Amino acid sequence: MAIDNYFAEKEQWALILGGSSGFGLATAHKLAAEGMHLIILHRDRKKDLPRIEESFQRIRAHGVQLLHFNADALRSDIRSDVIAQIKNVMNKQGRIRLLLHAIAKGNLKPMTPLPSLAPSLFASLPEDGADESLNKYYLDLHLSQQEALSSRGAFLQNQDFQLTIQAMALSLYDWVKDLHEHQLFGADARVIGLTSEGNDRAWRFYAAVSAAKAALEAICRSIALEFAPYGIRCNVVQPGVTDTPSLRLIPGNEHLKRSTILRNPFHRLTKPEDVANVIYLLCRDEAAWINGAVIPVDGGEKNS
Repeated sequence: MAIDNYFAEKEQWALILGGSSGFGLATAHKLAAEGMHLIILHRDRKKDLPRIEESFQRIRAHGVQLLHFNADALRSDIRSDVIAQIKNVMNKQGRIRLLLHAIAKGNLKPMTPLPSLAPSLFASLPEDGADESLNKYYLDLHLSQQEALSSRGAFLQNQDFQLTIQAMALSLYDWVKDLHEHQLFGADARVIGLTSEGNDRAWRFYAAVSAAKAALEAICRSIALEFAPYGIRCNVVQPGVTDTPSLRLIPGNEHLKRSTILRNPFHRLTKPEDVANVIYLLCRDEAAWINGAVIPVDGGEKNS
């Protein structure tokens, strides 16, 4: 298939950490359609691989190169091996234009059980309007907690924070540092992390992920400052509520989706493709002066 698009003939690559579903996969499809070559790391079970390979075949149909690894992007030995293979695949002109961190690995546990008195208090609320919604939310959350505790068997522990922050924040810096040291970034490279509205709002079950998102944003601000002399721009994209596999793991997600549709100015959820489009725009030459920003991609949802 002939390529006639923005990144054609530029010999630019995107490295996507977490690219087999959700935002990562949508971005891979968008960038491939625009002529960017791809390196994708993902961590999936054997039964999911046929679906993933089908998606990868559609990416290759755009005429771009695709190198992918079903491996743990958090391991230093895997990182070293992938970097070595990247060097072998890219020719002397090829360089990484984009590093997208889309790893969604963390613990979703409550800090404490719900108060035992709360069910009777909420049951006394009138069953109309906002009170009905609040009552329904509490009951959904109560059932979700029971299901979560029966499957996970514990409340949030210190090590849960450590695992989540390592996966969803610190690992970005590990990759930036090593790619920079191996001189694999292009002269005008883009590093992008993904955050959420939970970065500054308290959601039950979300404490560890919220802490990781706050850490990610802090790390990205510093990358934007300290790597700028090397031509590396770093920004964070904040999608609105999106029906991804990661969201479906959050207890009470059905209520979250319903309430989001009501408050979003366009009365719909964000789509992975909405986010992929913005990541593509941030990769263009015209976006070179955007650095150190947190960019909402939610149709105005956060302010509604």
